[in-house]
This record gives sequence, structure tokens and C-alpha cells, in this order.
Amino acid sequence: MTFLTILILFFIIGTWGLETWASKLNLQSLEQPIPAAFEHAVNTQKYEKSQAYTRRNEKLSFISGFVNVVAVVLCMMLGIFNIFNEWATALATGQIVQGLAFLGIVSVASMVLSLPFSIYKTFVIEEEYGFNRTTPKLFIADRFKGILLAVVLGAPLAAGIIWFFQTFSTFGWLIAWGFSTAFMFAVQYVAPIWIMPLFNKFTPLENGDLRQAIEDFAHKNGFNISGIYIIDGSKRSNKANAFFTGFGKQKRIALFDTLVKSMSTEEIVGVLAHEIGHCKLNHIKRMFLTSIVTTGITFYCLSLVLGYEPLYAAFHVEHMTIAVGMVLFNFLYTPLSLLMTIFASHQSRKYEFEADAFAARTTGNPSALSGALIKLSVNSLSNLTPHPAYVFLHYSHPPVVARLDALEKVAT
Repeated sequence: MTFLTILILFFIIGTWGLETWASKLNLQSLEQPIPAAFEHAVNTQKYEKSQAYTRRNEKLSFISGFVNVVAVVLCMMLGIFNIFNEWATALATGQIVQGLAFLGIVSVASMVLSLPFSIYKTFVIEEEYGFNRTTPKLFIADRFKGILLAVVLGAPLAAGIIWFFQTFSTFGWLIAWGFSTAFMFAVQYVAPIWIMPLFNKFTPLENGDLRQAIEDFAHKNGFNISGIYIIDGSKRSNKANAFFTGFGKQKRIALFDTLVKSMSTEEIVGVLAHEIGHCKLNHIKRMFLTSIVTTGITFYCLSLVLGYEPLYAAFHVEHMTIAVGMVLFNFLYTPLSLLMTIFASHQSRKYEFEADAFAARTTGNPSALSGALIKLSVNSLSNLTPHPAYVFLHYSHPPVVARLDALEKVAT
């Protein structure tokens, strides 16, 4: 066992251990009483149900994480990636096609490994707590559509990256970075038109008080939208949501049908004002820029190790290829990837507070957004008392109690 093998194992097991430690603290934090902001909205029985729901999900996450770690360790010790590479070589000719075959095999193996946990999460936990509306037929259809998208979108992207690294030895990473950035822009543009409708039905919101209130708010704040749509989120889950998609002239407001049914007009406008705040305050552009920079750092680091033979030897891979190097690099890159994820999550939490404040100021009704956040949290059985360490590692949004406290300060 080489030093690099030990180092990679330390990264993989250490990251899982860190997340397990944070999860343990998060479970201990559940022992806190009902937060004051929720005393009027949650009774003891409902609160205990949300705590039990969190425990079930944390337990499943622990088991899933443990299985993934064991799988990676076995891949290292038994040379599984070398076997996958031999299969890819037997299936295709040419480095690019062989690389795509290898990535496809790894993706299928990963999907098979995670599938039991997805099934259990959807049809046992979500069903038990009254959220699941997904039928087995829809579950299977979603998986096949995901595979189709991976082939149609992922394969050309991966092929381009492999070709650039293969053709331009010195600056291949830079060209691949530019190609990936252009690809991300293109996907963002076409997603509302071609991709999202594959999974959900988008129905234009009918004329009425809600549409008028949304349009009035958007016009008042100089925000142009190409459409307001209701999506059939209830066919998969009882949980509610709302989001913006697209950019430029393709910006769309999407409201889950479950959201429209569970909230007042003022609360829905408050939620959308928050989302509009992200656009008006340039959060989306900044997050996209962060993603671009992160991708550039990743490609540069990848270029440094693609030809590093000890990395392949650590996984008992006999033939060095770009596609294999891309997969193995992910394990070596674990600490830096974790740090960049933590930074992005910290940035995201900061933006959420700012968007909340924007919504409170522009609507002149902070209590509307507060009421919406309380309903969303209660109805989805959210953990109301997450531990700070868990929030630091995993939360892209601040804990709801912190958001409510901030909104109360804006109101005063």
C-alpha cells in the first residue's frame, strides 16, 4: 500500500467521519424544545413527528454514506476501476469512445449502488410521513429520462473535455474550462423550454388575483418575466416549492401546485419577492461566477494529475487514460472539493438573508414571508433546531429560525 493510497483513503474515510460527527451533533440538537417562533404553529405531536422524520433521514444517510465508503475502498483494493476500464476497451475503439464507455459503466454502477436508498427514501420514509405521491411507474420513468439526459447532454460534454485534454497537452484544461462554461450557459438557456417539461407539466397561471399581484410586484420592481407557470409537483410529493428558471428573456416563475393550494396570495408574493431579490441583487450571477471559477480550479488541478502514474497505481489501474484519470481525480480532490462546497454554501446562506430582507422591504410586509417560511417548514417536517456544525457543512439556506429572527429585525 503506497503513501498515496493511504492519503486517498484518509481523505475518503475522514470526510465521511466528519459528516458522521456533524450528523451525530445534529441528532443531539433535536432534543431542544419547540422554538418560540413556532410555538403557535406546531403542537408537541407535530414537533415530535418532525424530529422522528429527521432521525429516519439521518440514519438512511449514515448507512448510504457507509456503503459508499466501503464501495470505494473495495474499488481501490480490488482494482474494480481497472476491470471497468478493460470492459470499456473491449466495448469500443478510440480513446474518446472508450472514455465515454468507461464513464458510462461507472455511472451505471453508481446508480445501481444508490438505487436501493432512493427507493427506500421515496417509498418507505416519504410514504410513511405522508409526502410521497410518486408511483413506481413515475419513479422508473424519471430514472430513464435522467439516463437519456445524461447521454444527450453529458456524453457530448465529457467527449469534448476528453478531446481537449488529449489534443492540447499544456492548455487543454483552459480550453475545456471555456467549453464547459459555454455548455453551462447553453443548458441554462434551454432548460426551461426543453428539459424541465420532460419531468413536469408547466401550465400558465390563469388570470386572477394571484397573477395580478405577482405581475404588479414584478412591474413595480422593474423585473421582467416571460411567464408565470403552475407545475404539477404534487404528482411526486406533497411538499411545496417555488423557483425561477432560465435567464435573459427566458426567465420564468414556477409555482408548485402544492404551494398555491397551501398559501395566501400575500405569502406567495412574499416567496416570489425573495426569488426576485436573488435576481435584483445579482446573487444568481455571482453564484454562477463562483461555479465557473470552481470549475476552472478543478480543471487546472485535474491537468496536474492526469499523467501522474502513482494515482492510477493506487487504484490498481494498469492503463492510464483521461477518462479513468477524471474519475480517480475526484477521490484525490475530496478535501479541496469539500472546502469549495463549504465556501459556496456560506455564500448562499448570506444571499438568502439578503433576499429575505429585499422581500421584506419591497413588499412592505415581512410577516407574509415569515408566514410562508413557517408553513413550508411545518408542512415539510423540517428540522427546526439543526446543529451549527451540520449547517456549516450541509446547509445552502440558513436555518429557518435564524431567517425568521432576521425578518423580525427588518420589520422593526
